[in-house]
Amino acid sequence: MDSLAEPSASRMDPRPGGPVAFGLQQLRVALIHDWLITLGGADRVLLALHDVFPQAPVFVALHALGRLPESFRRLDVRATWLQRLPGATRRHRWLVPLMPFAFAHLNLRGYDVIVSSSHACAKGVVVPPGAIHVCYCHTPMRYAWDLSQEYLATTPAIARPGARAALAWLRQWDRATAQRVDYFIANSHFVAGRIRQHYGREATVIYPPVDTEFFTPAEGAAFPRVPSSPHTSSRGPGEQDFYLLVSRLVGYKRVRVAVEAFNELGRPLVVVGDGPERRRLRAVARGNVRVVGEVSDRVLRGYYRQCRALVFPGEEDFGMVPVEAQACGRPVIAYGRGGALESVVDGVTGIFFKEQTPETLAAAVRNADDVRWDGATIRRHAQRFSHQRFVTEMIKFIGAVAGGTPAGDPSEARMHPDER
Repeated sequence: MDSLAEPSASRMDPRPGGPVAFGLQQLRVALIHDWLITLGGADRVLLALHDVFPQAPVFVALHALGRLPESFRRLDVRATWLQRLPGATRRHRWLVPLMPFAFAHLNLRGYDVIVSSSHACAKGVVVPPGAIHVCYCHTPMRYAWDLSQEYLATTPAIARPGARAALAWLRQWDRATAQRVDYFIANSHFVAGRIRQHYGREATVIYPPVDTEFFTPAEGAAFPRVPSSPHTSSRGPGEQDFYLLVSRLVGYKRVRVAVEAFNELGRPLVVVGDGPERRRLRAVARGNVRVVGEVSDRVLRGYYRQCRALVFPGEEDFGMVPVEAQACGRPVIAYGRGGALESVVDGVTGIFFKEQTPETLAAAVRNADDVRWDGATIRRHAQRFSHQRFVTEMIKFIGAVAGGTPAGDPSEARMHPDER
């Protein structure tokens, strides 16, 4: 690794969009995405959806393409009227209550298939008569449903009554607009269950794509060293001497649980990511824990390759980070709920802990010492979540529901847990 100060960016050479399957080429497709502000897992899925339909424009509530890799700036991105509001991209989360109105007024006449990539409001578009709406649902709106209390806790007291009323309205809107979607695709069986719970709808599961061609084990090269912390000795951890955590630094990710666990363990932990919790985490971290902020994908790959294991303390809808680590041949120590149960094989590619407490996580780290991990087996498992698999399953699904290709029952597009 050259420097921890290297600016955050994704791989700058964009993946070339492959040809659309014959029979789907004549379809006029529009892609709908919540927003393009900072790079996250949902945004990587959008790029893969664009690989399926490279001719499709991308409609978003608002965007800040200058902050994203070049691959996004090459898309035909079209924003709603929210883009014209002063400071909108800096405060986009406060604009979520306005997004239902913005999406509802998009003009989608002339399109045959609408594919929404939604974790907030994108699925609320109004499709023209005769068009098919397929929603790739990353999650039902978490701050309106499962995380509403945490969201309110971070809201200034004077604004909470209004925020509480807005969330109640968003829940009603979210459930009502879900009934207008023709087909739901969930990014995990865990999310499919939440779609059933909150919307009363069934969903086909197609796991999101992970770039297993980029995230690979090191090939005969020496592992890059981790620069030393100013609070420790001048010599940084060597190969596999440290544990890794990669996450947005927000409360529900439970990063503090991991920091406190490693404070107790005294083992080196590197925390990659940024967010509002960064200053608090640095304040409680002891000298063996280093919070490095955001890094490029190239630097992140180096961390994956040389860490002893990835630590994953949050409950995620799917979680692409554990698969990226496994693609590099590294095991995962994960909280045993949510999408991790579908991407990690206990005792083979990782180990689970049952409670989000420092003590339970610390015990799991010690238990992982007793497992003989096989990097090649871990890598083979991760390849089941590849980009090409995602593209193939999406083409098959859209072909089935839109009549573009003979693909049979769209439910066949899902990956059964026994195939993992």
